[in-house]
Amino acid sequence: MFENLSGKFESALRSLSGRGKISEGNVRDAMDQVREALLEADVHYEVVESFVEEVTQRAVGTEVLQAVHPGEQMIKIVHDELVRLFGGDPENQDDPAEADPVLFVDPGPTIIMMCGLQGSGKTTTCGKLAGWLKKRGKRVVLAAADLQRPAAVTQLRVVAEQAQAELSQSADGRGEVSFYGEPDKVAEYGQAVGVAADVCKRAVEHGRSTGADVVILDTAGRLHINDELMGELRRVNTSLNPHQVYLVIDAMTGQDAINSARAFHEQLEIDGLILTKFDSDTRGGAALTAKRVVGEPVKFIGTGEKLDALDAFHPRRMAGRILGMGDVVSLVERAQEQVSEEEAMALQEKMAAGKLTMEDFLSQLRKLRRMGNMKQLLGMLPGVGSALKDLPLDDKEIDRTEAIIQSMTPAERRDVDLLNNSRRRRVAAGSGQGPEKVSQLVKGFEMVAQMSKQMTGAGMMGRMKSMAGVGGVPAMPGMPGMPGRKGSTKASQQKSGFKQRKRKRR
Repeated sequence: MFENLSGKFESALRSLSGRGKISEGNVRDAMDQVREALLEADVHYEVVESFVEEVTQRAVGTEVLQAVHPGEQMIKIVHDELVRLFGGDPENQDDPAEADPVLFVDPGPTIIMMCGLQGSGKTTTCGKLAGWLKKRGKRVVLAAADLQRPAAVTQLRVVAEQAQAELSQSADGRGEVSFYGEPDKVAEYGQAVGVAADVCKRAVEHGRSTGADVVILDTAGRLHINDELMGELRRVNTSLNPHQVYLVIDAMTGQDAINSARAFHEQLEIDGLILTKFDSDTRGGAALTAKRVVGEPVKFIGTGEKLDALDAFHPRRMAGRILGMGDVVSLVERAQEQVSEEEAMALQEKMAAGKLTMEDFLSQLRKLRRMGNMKQLLGMLPGVGSALKDLPLDDKEIDRTEAIIQSMTPAERRDVDLLNNSRRRRVAAGSGQGPEKVSQLVKGFEMVAQMSKQMTGAGMMGRMKSMAGVGGVPAMPGMPGMPGRKGSTKASQQKSGFKQRKRKRR
């Protein structure tokens, strides 16, 4: 997300780092680069001009603090303006835009109406939102109100079953996803007015009788906005009076998405946007433009194809990502969803005793995979995002590493010292990898195990306990092709060789 835009922002603001003060001339030079970056990101022209002008006015004449470099102070100004552009308030620590995006009613159920054009990923997003709510202990009913496509009801049923079976639930175990649909009503559509609205009413009654916290209505879409589509949506909206109306739009369509959102908003008064396919959109113009043009904030972003790839949208965090400041809070939240505090403490005790095994490593590796795309995760670390551009991060390397570990016997996983050359060749053959890959993994694992013991001896483990909430996912170097393995990239090999030559000359 925002990789190209982030790089352009960093380059523009870096030009101010060596300045002695912020002047109108150097600010305008930097903002010319920012303007170009935003236009390339498909941000609306009027929004770009307004943003650039507001940043310039705030920066010019600003008194530079003695303890802060001009470049750093400029980053703060741009960051605050980005937060405002996203619909947040940088001056308010209790900014409502940073709170949970879904507002619940009591007594329930909370009714959420989902709408959007065909191809935007609306039905899949319904499942993602249901899974997001399930992990927060909510009982959710997915209601099939799309009676236009014969397969739509079946598709939502499958999505609901996957969300219930695959996605984790909250610590109290209440989270649940169920399905409600009336497939026999599909054939009736067009012959009776208000069929979809009646199905939605019965879905809400079903949710109320079964103790559901939330009912999500998956309404029908079209290939384009027309009177028939809007008429049906208005009928559902009028008869149900949903508590929240979310519009799902494809982020890759750029300004077309914003135009569609504006047209929907004029008819339905939507409460927020959900941007899908955000992991594929390196421009990000839709997210930057939505609040200013449509008037409603982005609530969620889809960050992948899997049902757990949905993130709440937070203006401050997104502004930090664009400016290369990372998003550690979101990274911690993802880890907390996968690893409980008890599991984290148990792992730390094993590390402290030097009893870490390959089975522990495999368990942590699988949890890391469930947290999301490797490049996205590392991009949440401050200062790391720009360094990832040329780094060949391939999630398939995790598959290969997992295959190596699974090719070991249970005894070998518990004690890697058993892996002599003969056993390593057998593991390599079983995993389809070369023996050198097995050796690299074992060596890296041994380094981590030894480092854990040393950290304990140095009294660092106590400080690590304060990070138990991060999930206890250790950074394991030595995985084939993964960051941290010496020689994993050509650049690191060249750097290593340079250091060796330098030592020889000394």
